[in-house]
Amino acid sequence: MAKQKIALSVNGKKIEASVEPRTLLVHFLREELNLTGTHIGCETSHCGACTVDLNGMSVKSCTVLAVQADGGDLKTVEGLAAGGKLHPLQEGFMQEHGLQCGFCTPGMLMRGYRMLQENPNPSDEDIRWGLSGNLCRCTGYQNIVKSVQYAADKIRKEGAPKP
Repeated sequence: MAKQKIALSVNGKKIEASVEPRTLLVHFLREELNLTGTHIGCETSHCGACTVDLNGMSVKSCTVLAVQADGGDLKTVEGLAAGGKLHPLQEGFMQEHGLQCGFCTPGMLMRGYRMLQENPNPSDEDIRWGLSGNLCRCTGYQNIVKSVQYAADKIRKEGAPKP
């Protein structure tokens, strides 16, 4: 199968690559770019472990082709921390014990990131609804909600971190 050239920004870095048209974005990230923070879970868009931010929207990268990201701006969990400093969401998950096994965490972080861009002052109900497309089999969600609230509070007090 003939490869197609794509160009996009990934975590602020310009990337050019040749991919087969059938390559899923999650496989491109993990296998071609070695960005393994994006997890492969169900491969049917049900779990959200593969959630990334593409052009200002949360997308499940197991249902997006890499060629569909051509020309796009993509942020993965590896792009959250900046200048050696954790993003408030990452800090919140650590401080509020928002993870157990950690498998869902990258997707939760990325969905939380977009959610806080859209609603910087969410209620607990807003957070639960915003994360409803991401599954966690370990935590019971309460500490995940606390983690996102921690980040929202910190961002309101200190301002959003520089991307």
